[in-house]
Amino acid sequence: MIEIKVLGPGCANCKRLEQIAHRVVEDMGIEANIIKVTDYNEIVNLGVLRTPGLIINDKVVSSGRIPANEEVEGWIKEASSIQP
Repeated sequence: MIEIKVLGPGCANCKRLEQIAHRVVEDMGIEANIIKVTDYNEIVNLGVLRTPGLIINDKVVSSGRIPANEEVEGWIKEASSIQP
């Protein structure tokens, strides 16, 4: 199963990114564990200095912006192909 972490304090952009992640996963029909990380210390420890941030399977794929649905879908497809 793919693990997706949405990083941010809960601002509008962070919520938007979380919605995009949920929508893309649903549209793709895959199983994913989507985790919302709001603790600043944890966000920094994960390697993200600007929010919103997106981590897929422990790889930072985006920070400081809201990626397009297509970008998120591409990252998830890439992570899915790496899964055993």
